[in-house]
This record gives sequence, C-alpha cells and structure tokens, in this order.
Amino acid sequence: MHIEERLEATIFSSRWLLAPFYAGLILSMALLLFAFVKEFVGFVPELLTAKSSTIIITTLSLVDIVMVANLVLVVVFAGYETFVSKIHVAASHEDRPDWMGMVSFSDLKIKLMGTIVAISGIDLLKTFLNIGAFQRDEIVWRVVLHLTFVVSGVLFALMDRLAAHRTANSDAESPAEAH
Repeated sequence: MHIEERLEATIFSSRWLLAPFYAGLILSMALLLFAFVKEFVGFVPELLTAKSSTIIITTLSLVDIVMVANLVLVVVFAGYETFVSKIHVAASHEDRPDWMGMVSFSDLKIKLMGTIVAISGIDLLKTFLNIGAFQRDEIVWRVVLHLTFVVSGVLFALMDRLAAHRTANSDAESPAEAH
C-alpha cells in the first residue's frame, strides 16, 4: 500500500473518532431525563396551591427540556449517519423515524437554529408571565437576544435556500452553455 493510500485510509477511518461524542450526547439525554423528572416530581406537591401562571411556567420549563432532548436525538442520528456510518440496525425497523437518514448537514443547522429560537421564545414567554421578577434591562436584553436568534435563523434559512438555488442552477446548466 502506498503512503497516499495509507493516509487516505487513516483519514477515512478517523471519522470513528466522532463516535464517542455521539455516545456522550446520548448520556446527556439521560441527564436531561433526570432534570425533567426532578423538575416534575419537585413540582407535584405544589400543584394544588400553585397559581396558574406558575403551572404554565413549570410546564414551559418541561417543554424546554423535551425540546433540547429531541434536538440532541436528531443531532445524534443525523450526525452519526452523516459523518460516521449508516445505522443499519434501524433500516427495516418498524419504529424507524421517517426523517432518519434524510437529514442533511444543512437541515441539521436549520433544526438546531429553529430549536434555539423556540427555546428562546419559551424563555421569553416565561419572562413575560413572571415579569415582576425581572429588571427592565434584563427584559430588554432577553428580547434583543431572542430577536437575534430569530434573525440568525432566518438568515441561515435564506443562505441555505440561496445555496440550493445556486446548486440547482449550476446543475441545470449544460457543459456547452458553461463555455
């Protein structure tokens, strides 16, 4: 085997260095489950005396945790399949998610940004439901941060759409037209 072939084989095999990162993300989902159960169980005794706004805020906190866990799951599946290896054990499984194997790196960025925007929106809603607990400057910064996430998400989507449009146009252009 030539040096170039060995180097290429090493580079190709190096993708497996990402596998422990995905295993770590799976463990982080277990931590999120622990946080969810802790928050849920901790709130149950207060449920009968809690104000409706407190129930809503707690529920929104639980939704935040679920959204982050969903995002981690998508990142694990899509990242592993995109950068490491196909997940063959799920190929014919009846519970295989429809999106599995179809999420590109671009889709993953958009899903990540969408989740960040949603979490930020939920956090902002929790702020408004409990507005008396925050200073005016803190509220302004939360709104500014949320708007920054929204604008960033729109710009990410726009860049991806422009890139896809440019790729589609260059694919449609025949070699004779290119000269």
